[in-house]
Amino acid sequence: MARLVRRDERGSAVAEYVMVSGLVVLLFMAVFQLGLVLHVRNTLISCASEGARLGARADAEPGLGAARARELIEASLSDGYADDVTVGTGVVGGVQVVEVRVRSPFPVVGLLGPDGQLDVTGRAFLERQ
Repeated sequence: MARLVRRDERGSAVAEYVMVSGLVVLLFMAVFQLGLVLHVRNTLISCASEGARLGARADAEPGLGAARARELIEASLSDGYADDVTVGTGVVGGVQVVEVRVRSPFPVVGLLGPDGQLDVTGRAFLERQ
């Protein structure tokens, strides 16, 4: 028996490869972008919390917490992420806390990605209550 060969499907593997590889690259970039945003967010939360712990000590002023958070952010990420660091005090559950707030831009890879800014807060109980 002779096999019938269809000649109208020639070259379809190349076209399929191009289409599928485009989708795979797009999916990879989306996952990479998500991972980068989560890494930056977690790093900012850690730096803000460390700054709040320093500012909440009995022998320190809350302003030291903002300076420490700024220093940690510049050392771990970039100077652009440490532009808007503020400190204040508040009450959570009837206990005074020091709050270090960091606002920074979303890290964007390429031209595609989220637009806006991250807003994270680190809190620590004020020791002199």
